[in-house]
Amino acid sequence: MANYFIKRILYAILILWGVASLVFILFNVIPADPARMIMGQRSDVASLEAIRKDLGLNRSKGLQYVKYLNDLSPISYHSLDSTNYFYLDPSKYAPYTTLIKTQNKSLVLKPPYLRRSYQSKQKVTSIILETIPNTFILAFISIVFASLVGIFLGILAAIFKDSLFDRLSIFFSAFGMSLPSFFAAILIGWIFAFVLGEYTGLNLTGNLYEIDDFGRGVHLRLKNLILPAFTLGIRPLAIVIQLSRNSMLDVLSQDYIRTARAKGLKFSRVLFKHALRNSLNPVITAVSGWFASLMAGIVFVEYIFGWKGLGYVIVDALNKYDLPVVMGSVLTIALIFIIINVLVDLTYAMLDPRVRLQ
Repeated sequence: MANYFIKRILYAILILWGVASLVFILFNVIPADPARMIMGQRSDVASLEAIRKDLGLNRSKGLQYVKYLNDLSPISYHSLDSTNYFYLDPSKYAPYTTLIKTQNKSLVLKPPYLRRSYQSKQKVTSIILETIPNTFILAFISIVFASLVGIFLGILAAIFKDSLFDRLSIFFSAFGMSLPSFFAAILIGWIFAFVLGEYTGLNLTGNLYEIDDFGRGVHLRLKNLILPAFTLGIRPLAIVIQLSRNSMLDVLSQDYIRTARAKGLKFSRVLFKHALRNSLNPVITAVSGWFASLMAGIVFVEYIFGWKGLGYVIVDALNKYDLPVVMGSVLTIALIFIIINVLVDLTYAMLDPRVRLQ
C-alpha cells in the first residue's frame, strides 16, 4: 500500500514538472518584451536594459529555466551573495526556513515563488489566493447542481425506459457533451440576461460580492452565481444523466433485484434501498473527475460572465501580456487537477485492493 502511494505521488511530481517545463517553453517563444511591457513604449534603452537585468532576461534560456524551477520548488538552492543570479532575496522568498547553510550558500524551505505581475507589481501568489475562492465556489456549485439534477433525471429515464422522457434525456446528454463551454456561456447569457432579463432579473456580468452604487457597503449577490454555475454544469450534467441511467438499468437487471421483486417488495423500496446505492459508484467516479476538469472550461465562463475568479484573471493577463500571472495561474490549475486525480486514485486503492495490484 505504501509503495503504491509513493508511486502515485512521484508520478504527480513528474507530471507537474512536465507542465512547468511546457509552460516555460511556450511563454518564452512569445514575441513580446517583458521589459517594454513594464516600462511602456516610450522608454529609453538604459531603462529597458536595467529591467531586463533585474528580471534575469539577459541570461541564457537554460539558466532562466533552472532559476524558474528553483523558484517553483519548495526546497531550493540560493546564494547569499547579492550579486549572484540565485541570490536569496527576502522580499521574494519570505517566509523561508534555512535547512542547510554554508559560508556563501544555503538550502531553504519556502512556498513556491511565482514571480510578480508586470502590471500591478503584486505577487502572483497573492493574486491567485484572492481569486481562487471565487473559482472554487463556482466549480463546487456547478458540480453539485450537475450531480443532484443528473442523478434524479437519470433514474427517471431508467424507470421510464424507451419513453419520450428517456429519449429526450439521451438527446440532451449527447447535446450537452458536445456543447463548448464558451458557446454555451454566450448563448445562455444572451437568452436569460439580455432577451429575458426583464423577467428573470439576472445580470449578464457580476461577482459574488458587489459594492452598491453609493459605496455604502459590500453585498452578497447570489443571483450572479446562477448563470455561470448553470453554464458550467451543463457538460457534467449530461455525463451524470447518461451514467445514472445506464448504471440503474444495469442494476435493475441483476438477479437480486428480480428476487426482491418476486418476494413482493414494493418497487419504490427495491429502487431506493437496493438499486440506487449500487448504481451510484460510476457516478461518483465521474463527478470526482469532472470537478477537476471544470477548471479547464471555467476560464471562458468566468470571463464572459465577469466572474472575478482565476479564469477571469488568466484572460485579462493574456490581453495585457502579463506573463507571470498567466504562467502562475496555469500551473495552479494544473496542480489542482493533479491533486484531485491523485486523491481519487488513492481512494480507489484504499477501497479496492485490485487497483493496487494493477
